[in-house]
Amino acid sequence: MPTAMMAGIILFVIIFITVVVVSIGGGLRTWSANNAAPQMTAAAVIVAKRTEVWGGSGDSSASTSYYATFEFADLRRVELGVPAKTFGLLAEGDRGQLTFQGTRFKHFERELA
Repeated sequence: MPTAMMAGIILFVIIFITVVVVSIGGGLRTWSANNAAPQMTAAAVIVAKRTEVWGGSGDSSASTSYYATFEFADLRRVELGVPAKTFGLLAEGDRGQLTFQGTRFKHFERELA
């Protein structure tokens, strides 16, 4: 096998392993930061909802991620991923108590008007 081809294969393997390690490291950092963050509950309003559809090419099925943007009394906003069942029950303009931990959605208790 020519030296140039062998060098290309080795370079590809090194880049591939680096990408995998960096991806896993980022996920672990987020997971660790969420676990270290305090669980908080605050009054919030749902100001936006969105979905993100990914995959679905060829024989694979598509996947959907669901997000809601919450606004607090001090006008700070946070977008959190929410479960599909919860997403269907939320409506823009709903007011209530949002419980979250870092970037992790825990619960939204709607205020009954």
